[in-house]
Amino acid sequence: MERQLSLHIEESSLFSRRKKSYTTRHEDQWENINLALGTMLCSRCGEGFEEQEKIVNSNGELWHPQCFVCAQCFRPFPDGTFYEFDGRKYCEHDFHVLFAPCCGRCGEFIIGRVIKAMNASWHPKCFQCNMCSKELADLGFIKNQGRALCHDCNAKVKAAGLGKYVCHKCHGVIDDKPLRFRGEVYHPYHFNCSACGIELNSDAREVKSRPGYAANDMNQLYCLRCHDKMGIPICGACRRPIEERVVTALGKHWHVEHFVCAKCEKPFLGHRHYEKKGLAYCETHYHQLFGNLCFICNQVIIGDVVTALNKAWCEHHFACSVCDQRLSPKSKFYEFDSKPVCKKCYEKFPVELRKRLKKMHEQAAQKAISSPTPNP
Repeated sequence: MERQLSLHIEESSLFSRRKKSYTTRHEDQWENINLALGTMLCSRCGEGFEEQEKIVNSNGELWHPQCFVCAQCFRPFPDGTFYEFDGRKYCEHDFHVLFAPCCGRCGEFIIGRVIKAMNASWHPKCFQCNMCSKELADLGFIKNQGRALCHDCNAKVKAAGLGKYVCHKCHGVIDDKPLRFRGEVYHPYHFNCSACGIELNSDAREVKSRPGYAANDMNQLYCLRCHDKMGIPICGACRRPIEERVVTALGKHWHVEHFVCAKCEKPFLGHRHYEKKGLAYCETHYHQLFGNLCFICNQVIIGDVVTALNKAWCEHHFACSVCDQRLSPKSKFYEFDSKPVCKKCYEKFPVELRKRLKKMHEQAAQKAISSPTPNP
């Protein structure tokens, strides 16, 4: 883990920030000052001081007011405030330009606490995790591919590279199957069964809500054995407990959103479904896969099916083959050339043709009655 250096620039040895002070000549000190005046020299120009002349006293050094100026711009210090570095005094502006570090993010001068990390200087608020923008000044960080990351984000990046999860509690990579609890993933060994107290594994079950159980029993984890004793149904799709609405079909229990068409995988959400060989289908795909073909349009029949003359028909295609008059399943019709004919058209047939058709139908019926039924 990278180490960061945090310091207050005012408290470092980089400079001293001071206020100038002027000597005040009280009457009772006048004689002593007057006697020493001849030995006082300006720290800059080396000249002496005149009587009644103001003297700047800075840390034991004496200056003419006009000599007490910034070593860079030679201007008086605003408000008497100056920064001292290597024995020279600078105004705030020039000190920033010459010596104050620049923030690696915002580019501004740093006055106060400086964070030294990633080969740069930073304001504490500017030194942030490259992924979640969390301030790292007091948290520490990990250098990951040239980025400063907090411990949580670094663990996520590491786990993503391995195709694994990160434990929400210890932030370690989960090598085996994780335990999901309250929307997060964990190492199973962080938890114990709320009933028997044994250490849990990834098969543990979370109980969110269940009639007859106290509020403090909700959102708790149970081992598989204790959970089964609670009588909570298990979803036939995800194998997780069902605490809310239950769909019962195909001899199993399902979450509402998990009971879906075996073809398009869309939830039925209470709509009609069709069962075939232990699977459920929506109406559209059931008919597409297993439905009858209409004798007229040769398409899969969607909706009600009319069965007649050993054939299937779309309801709107079941009509007289002579006049095209639509027939209902309850309408009286006659068979002619394996097609339906309405009563009105049939009676228009020649008498001889109707006799032959009637005799043929009677023979076919008699043959069907006399034919032995095959054993199943």
